[in-house]
Amino acid sequence: MSGSGPDRVLISDAADPRLADFRDLMQADGSALRRGVVIAEGVNVVQRLARSGYRIRAVVGVPAKLDALAPVLAGLGVAVYELDKWTLSDVVGFRVTRGVLAAVDRPPPVAAESLIAAGNRFVVLESINDYENLGSVFRNCAAFGVDAVLLDPRCADPLYRRSVRVSMGHVFGVGFAVLGEPWPASLGLLRGAGVRLLAMTPRPAAIALSRVAVPDRWALLLGAEGPGLSEAALAAADEWVRIPMADGVDSLNVATAGAVALAQLTG
Repeated sequence: MSGSGPDRVLISDAADPRLADFRDLMQADGSALRRGVVIAEGVNVVQRLARSGYRIRAVVGVPAKLDALAPVLAGLGVAVYELDKWTLSDVVGFRVTRGVLAAVDRPPPVAAESLIAAGNRFVVLESINDYENLGSVFRNCAAFGVDAVLLDPRCADPLYRRSVRVSMGHVFGVGFAVLGEPWPASLGLLRGAGVRLLAMTPRPAAIALSRVAVPDRWALLLGAEGPGLSEAALAAADEWVRIPMADGVDSLNVATAGAVALAQLTG
């Protein structure tokens, strides 16, 4: 054992059954989520996870990374398995560059109504299925103090491993819920709570963000890369907003656009 954290179990056999949650992650990500297991990867991500209230099942890693995590894991009663880098890569099925992973129990779903009642600033996502974009949106939301992210039923899962990694673990700290069917009628939950719906679109009819009178309670609607928000979602919004851009450029990456908009709305 090194540092002042929990006792570690040294494992040298990649087939050890105690490592089942971490095995063959390239093939098993989806099945792990179906079993209610979330995977967090990297020291910074696991540090945020440890402070989040999510229940950690186990941590595996190389000695140096476990040393770095010892203070935040102390007292959590977490099983910690120490492996060399080659054994760790054999277990997960790819070369692990971040040196440490945690397996987490997926918490029960949160009701959108409870998040809406507790907050004032929201981001609403429609049909965003790229895990990296999704993770980046959560990281941006944490940076700009967004209270919660609400997803339509077609969005990807924010707790997928790649999304968790790209979010730098902020997905564990920003509350999220799915707005149910029928979509986008379920946006009425926000409007009924006095939240103004601001839809991001490059259309000329949209108001430049710098001219928007920011209300006390608002939700920024972001659509998928390429198609953007659907006509139905645009029709359900209270206001269309846009980022003025140079001639010949009609859009930004959705996470980038969201960050620019959030900086304006919260500045």
